[in-house]
Amino acid sequence: MRAMSDTGRTTMQTFVLPMLVLLGAALPIQFAAADADGERAALARINHELNAIEPLIAEAASQANPDARIRFQYDWLRQDLNRIRLGIQEHIDVPRSEPRTFPPLHGDYRR
Repeated sequence: MRAMSDTGRTTMQTFVLPMLVLLGAALPIQFAAADADGERAALARINHELNAIEPLIAEAASQANPDARIRFQYDWLRQDLNRIRLGIQEHIDVPRSEPRTFPPLHGDYRR
């Protein structure tokens, strides 16, 4: 396996590692209060964070050296992130297997 160039390492350090930190911060692990609504909210936050990364990708791509021997494949990164976003959205959009429970309505608002 070939050693990573300084440019590749810099891209990794300035882009990919902060992205992983953002994803980790967007999904706090709460085992005790696990519920479908909480999961959906966390997944929606992840999708939001993935959308927020797009300007960072564009900035990194604009600063890339087009003559570099080894170049970071930003289009592949965008495709993979889009697949992840679509997968998350599909999970969020799937109908719930169990109906949600709501407190009863009062119904009569006059006293």
